[in-house]
Amino acid sequence: MDCNINNEQIILHHIKKNKCNFPNKMPSLSKTHEFIDDIFSFLFPVIKGTEMDQLEGEVELSKLQGKMTELLLPMRDHFKLDIKQVCCAFFEDLPEIYIRLIDDAKAILEGDPAAYSIEEIVLGYPGFFAIVVHRIANQLYKQEVPLIPRLFSEYAHSKTGIDIHPGATIGDYFCIDHGTGVVIGETTVIGNNVKVYQGVTLGALSVEKKFAKSKRHPTIEDNVVIYAGSTILGGKTIVGHDTIIGGNVWLTDSVEPYSIVYHKSEVKVRKNETSQF
Repeated sequence: MDCNINNEQIILHHIKKNKCNFPNKMPSLSKTHEFIDDIFSFLFPVIKGTEMDQLEGEVELSKLQGKMTELLLPMRDHFKLDIKQVCCAFFEDLPEIYIRLIDDAKAILEGDPAAYSIEEIVLGYPGFFAIVVHRIANQLYKQEVPLIPRLFSEYAHSKTGIDIHPGATIGDYFCIDHGTGVVIGETTVIGNNVKVYQGVTLGALSVEKKFAKSKRHPTIEDNVVIYAGSTILGGKTIVGHDTIIGGNVWLTDSVEPYSIVYHKSEVKVRKNETSQF
């Protein structure tokens, strides 16, 4: 008996028997990734180490418009989607998105003593890449484009370790420092000039499906700093403006403006009498 053939027949039988009713056409995952990489290098040509003149910029913009149309086309049979309207709105908003991204880069530059230039941030900071993708995905999310914003966000997640749901509302001058392990949920609202460090979670108290349409994630007001490893949960939780949240804080209650919230732990140091060195 040929085991390989037998196993293949079994697998195909189970796929046919238990298959989900996926539509015949869906957006290409590889093309969603390609679009993000292309628009990132269009907005920031330093990625390719070159500058674009006006004619080259117009050509690249036209290509991007075609690629977005190609991404959206498979969706039109399954969702009420005016592809032309979505594309026009996106590219009309792109200059404003770019201005906000420059402000985000400035916030990282001002907030990180180890950063020396905008170029360094664009080329080498995963937090900035995650913010770029979020602002692009969020624009489509607000237009109620299905699936594609989430695919964009998960691409950034896979590259940076930073998981920002495309539905999250994030203000200006946003800074993610280091970034690994940051999670920002769908109904999170973040104000202006907010800085978060690695391992921060802005999540929900409950993950029950019946709460899907409710405000499940916290609100972070302006000028807040959240240090590494802190978890802030709940749709009714509000962190007041100009507050500092220390590392490893677990927070499910609202905090007044100008607060300092910290986790107190006891660390003991004793002399090692039997040094190995």
